[in-house]
Amino acid sequence: MSDYKASKEAFVSGMTGSSIGHINMVSFAALSSIALHSALRTRLPASKSIHFPTEVLILVLPLLLSITLFANTPGMLSLILLFPTGLLVLIPPRESGTPLPSNLSPSRSASPNRERDGSSTPTHESGSVQPSAVPPLPALTTYRAHMLLLTFLCILAVDFPVFPRSLAKCETFGVSIMDLGVGSFVFSQGIVSAIPLIKDPSYLTSSWFPKFRTVLRKCLPVLILGVLRTLSVKGTEYPEHETEYGTHWNFFFTIALLPLLEVLLHPLIVHAPISLLGIVAAVSQQLSLSSLGFMRFVFEAPRVSLISANKEGLVSLTGYFAVHLLGLSTGTLVLPPTPSYFRRRQQQLARADTTKADSDSSSDSDADPGGDSSRKESTRRVHLYQKRENDKTAIELFSYAVVWWVLLGVLAAFNVGSGISRRLVNLQYIIWVAAYNTSFLFGYLLLDLLFFASPLSKSMYSPTSKLKVHPDTEFLSQRENRKQDVARGAATLLEAINRNGLALFLFANVATGLINLSIPTMYTSDWAAMLVLGLYATGLCSVAWVFKDKKLWKF
Repeated sequence: MSDYKASKEAFVSGMTGSSIGHINMVSFAALSSIALHSALRTRLPASKSIHFPTEVLILVLPLLLSITLFANTPGMLSLILLFPTGLLVLIPPRESGTPLPSNLSPSRSASPNRERDGSSTPTHESGSVQPSAVPPLPALTTYRAHMLLLTFLCILAVDFPVFPRSLAKCETFGVSIMDLGVGSFVFSQGIVSAIPLIKDPSYLTSSWFPKFRTVLRKCLPVLILGVLRTLSVKGTEYPEHETEYGTHWNFFFTIALLPLLEVLLHPLIVHAPISLLGIVAAVSQQLSLSSLGFMRFVFEAPRVSLISANKEGLVSLTGYFAVHLLGLSTGTLVLPPTPSYFRRRQQQLARADTTKADSDSSSDSDADPGGDSSRKESTRRVHLYQKRENDKTAIELFSYAVVWWVLLGVLAAFNVGSGISRRLVNLQYIIWVAAYNTSFLFGYLLLDLLFFASPLSKSMYSPTSKLKVHPDTEFLSQRENRKQDVARGAATLLEAINRNGLALFLFANVATGLINLSIPTMYTSDWAAMLVLGLYATGLCSVAWVFKDKKLWKF
């Protein structure tokens, strides 16, 4: 067992990676599969839907093939997927026959002006303002689910020879699909962490300790999972790659601590752009590596204490926090109806906070007793029940993607940080993760706009005044309802995976461990490996499908 463990650790160690272009082409298979699924979905007869086996075939199998049999020729796989997509696009998309009745309630239909001008706000019966629900964004669901799927597949596939070593995690510097996977997981976590800020921006200025306690309670199960994973790995002599995170540290500890660190920055988020805070954290990480000797500490220090034994996990934490913040910034762009929504709420909150500070510094007789209540009201005046302007969101995402890719090119040209390093989570790695994720999120959103375009998802302008106007929802509701059955959300399987992502991530880790303890994966033939990986992927998707309407992990 000890000899096999040593051989297995050597099998996944010392890798130098691939290229960014190759990784982008491997990942492009995900976009191609969504294009095929969307083309099929919009052209099926109204009485038919895409069933589970078909969704696995179209959405999961291409991802598995892209990292195994087609890993060296990913462009060929994308062409295979895009060819039937092109044929389907030649067929006109279906339209339902008779328009359904308007889904507007009588009270809302009776006063369309309130809907258009955004003056109405959801309230309790007592009249107090409620935080609004964040409207769904199918492209975000697709992006997160595909990221999770690719992670699930890679953590097992890497143990088989059919998975190219160029896609495995790099030892020090380099790029690979698995190096990108952990950063993308953190970036995605940052995106969804924006939900409470979007629902109620005054959450940023609420009391610090209750927030920290609430977040800690939510993160505690993940911390416990980290402890259990460490104990199980040490207790079973499971092969481990010590230079990934350290002797005892693992990824569960990292993703559990990041939301706690975010709470500490809430006072700054009120007054500064989140993307700027992310860049500051990223630059600070690089300075600590280059100027404070942390890079030498990670590469050369012996593991003689608890800190040095877990040096990779501890040193990389600031870098992953920067990735989390850049994801959080992206979340404030894509989650609201318009990309400028959070910026406006942030500015209102900052002005109200400044006004309150000035009021507190004045004499008691001159103070405004209603200042705090008006501050809260000003941050909640505009609700989220507006129609999405996905075209504007796509433009802003594209702009950010261009900025990140250009910045990465500049950093590479000047060799800042000596290259990209997931082990260090240095500046180049952070910017690479941001560039990749914003680009592919833009890609998913663009596919949504192409296949499920609707007047309610685009900005509209008056032909006379040239000013932006809100579309008449009552007039457009009939046309929208004709598309309701095909445009109500992401693919059912992807929605199911996204709903129970953390539970499935845990299940995938356990299944990976059991498979590795059961068979000598590194000596398995390619076709046997593909059979095991196919059954593993189908099993995970089956669990997601069975529980697609139920949240498995609530905390």
